Amino acid sequence: LGSSSSVPFTSIFSQLFMTVVVPLIIGQIVRRYIKDWLERKKPPFGAISSCVLLMIIYTTFCDTFANPNIDLDKFSLIIVVFIIFSVQMSFMFLTFLFSTRNNSTFTPADTVAIIFCSTHKSLTLGIPMLKIVFAGYEHLSLISVPLLIYHPAQILLGSLLVPTIKSWMISRQKALKLTRQPKAPVKV
Repeated sequence: LGSSSSVPFTSIFSQLFMTVVVPLIIGQIVRRYIKDWLERKKPPFGAISSCVLLMIIYTTFCDTFANPNIDLDKFSLIIVVFIIFSVQMSFMFLTFLFSTRNNSTFTPADTVAIIFCSTHKSLTLGIPMLKIVFAGYEHLSLISVPLLIYHPAQILLGSLLVPTIKSWMISRQKALKLTRQPKAPVKV
C-alpha cells in the first residue's frame, strides 16, 4: 500500500509480560503460601473478580464513548453487533460440529466445555492488550468497540443456549449409557 510503520515488539512484549504474566506468576506463588488460610477463610473471590471485571468494562465503555474523536454512527454500530453475534454463533456451531464428529472421542460434557471455552474471549486480557499495542493511537476507542460487544454477546448467547445445550447433553449421555450397557446372557 506504499506505507510503512514500525512496531516496537520488545516494548509490547515486555509490557504484556509485566501486565499479564508477572501478576499471574506472583499470584500462583503467593497462593502456595496462603492456601490453608484461603481454604479456612473462603474469601469471596468470585464476587471480587466480578466487581473488577465490571469496573474494567465500565471504564472501557466510558473511555470509548466519552472520546470526542470516536466517529461511530448507529448504523455502523448495529452492523458491528450483527457481525459479532454472527461470528460468535458460527464459532459455537463449528466447535459443536467438530467435537461431535463420529470419530471424536469427546464426551457430551467435553463438547459443552469445548463450545463455551474455545469461543470465550475476555475483556480482562483484551483491553490491556489493546491499550499496550495501540498506546497513543487516537482511534483506540474505536478499535475496542468490537471487544466491548463480543464479551457481553458471549455471555448473552451462552445464557440463552444453556437450556438447549443442557438438554442435548443429558439426552446424549443417556443414549450413550444405553448403548454401552453390557447385554445379559440369554438362557435357553
